[in-house]
Amino acid sequence: MNIRSLTRGDGVVIGAAVLLFIASFLDIYSIEGAPDSADIPSLWGSGPVVLGVVLAGIIGAALVIVARALPQPKKVAGLELGQFGVAFTVFAAWCALGNIFDPAGAFDGDGGITDEFGAGTGLILALIATLVMAAAAVATPLVPALKGALIPAARPAAPQPYGGQPQGGYGYPGAQQQPYGAQPGQPGQPGQPGPSFGGQPQPGQPQPQAPQPQQAQAQPAGDFSPFWFAVPVPRPLFAEDGSPTPIAELAPGTWYLAVEQRGANLVAQTQDGRRGVLQDTSGIQRG
Repeated sequence: MNIRSLTRGDGVVIGAAVLLFIASFLDIYSIEGAPDSADIPSLWGSGPVVLGVVLAGIIGAALVIVARALPQPKKVAGLELGQFGVAFTVFAAWCALGNIFDPAGAFDGDGGITDEFGAGTGLILALIATLVMAAAAVATPLVPALKGALIPAARPAAPQPYGGQPQGGYGYPGAQQQPYGAQPGQPGQPGQPGPSFGGQPQPGQPQPQAPQPQQAQAQPAGDFSPFWFAVPVPRPLFAEDGSPTPIAELAPGTWYLAVEQRGANLVAQTQDGRRGVLQDTSGIQRG
């Protein structure tokens, strides 16, 4: 599970679930004229409210979050977990609305007792929480503002060329290269002092020869330079051989290295070294 794949909409769902859990411990009824010392049950005192509102809402929120954090969507009876979660949150909101209109339930109320009953603080907060939860679960895939990453990715340090070494180390483009077997400060033969920077060779020293063309390091073709990037929403990474089956999923909040460009597509490398083609490059954030 990758929590960095969670979106802002998922954050709203989590907050609404926390509010619903807190509301479940508050009064279910509001009784007119009742003293402050009256023992009024909480939402946990009503079985229909617990099953239809509290548990349904919390379970729905959990399914939505788990489905988003999984690398691959899980299906039950042909439906994804996220779809089950959305259905649970809508059902919880519907049940909460019914309990607001009729908090006394099936109590017949002979003698006008039910006229004194109203929705308590717990029921009112439960309705607000389930409505917000259901709205966020339904709207997250549709509203761009809710699709953004919940946990923003930390901006990486300036990337080095792909395969490069730290500055001054062996292989770094800015470091002076020595022929194989030579000692530092030598132009090519062991035991001979090297020329001063910008100066001429000393008398008796062999003239350094220019490197042979076949020994020159090959330069990458084109103007493409590898760079770090992050995706705004989960994106599939396909195999380089053109296979339609994704080999990985790029998650928001994680930096990946683009090593090659193929038309409008990018060849990206994951943290475990796998390479694949990112076909949807819209909205990516460059490091």
